[in-house]
Amino acid sequence: MASERNDDGAPVRMPEGEARASSARGTARLAAVQALYQMDVARTDARAVIEEFIRHRFRDEADRAHYDRADVGFFEDLVLGVVKEQRSIDPLIAAHLAQGWKLSRIDSILRAILRSAAYELQARDDVPARVIINEYVEIAHAFFGGNEPGVVNGILDAIARALRAGEVKDRIHG
Repeated sequence: MASERNDDGAPVRMPEGEARASSARGTARLAAVQALYQMDVARTDARAVIEEFIRHRFRDEADRAHYDRADVGFFEDLVLGVVKEQRSIDPLIAAHLAQGWKLSRIDSILRAILRSAAYELQARDDVPARVIINEYVEIAHAFFGGNEPGVVNGILDAIARALRAGEVKDRIHG
């Protein structure tokens, strides 16, 4: 895991190597997770982080490998949606954590992944649940080498079953 700092000196975690987003929305998801992480760790305002990403990261040559094709509108919707819906998202995630686990105690980047994905599952019915789960499991693989992607898969599968029972019949992600 590479680490760098933004203009305010706050740490920003980046996956090692190039981000492998398959679409503009996939790139936006990765950026949203990083923005949510930055907001969580540095206690930065959502609008300020969005502006930083739009002005600097999405246009900066050094970051182009990570953000070249980002769907900026989708990125903004994810970040602002998580902020707006966090009171309903956090209990939803917490209900599916292993017994004794608390959302506030898990890794900040894992928390950002789960929040962004839960928001999408809750609010973006234009995106199939299996696509959302697959995308965020891939993002988890970019950041973690342990069992975290499996944890993301299990929690998101449970949330999808709770929110989209009609769409989700059998196991979503193998």
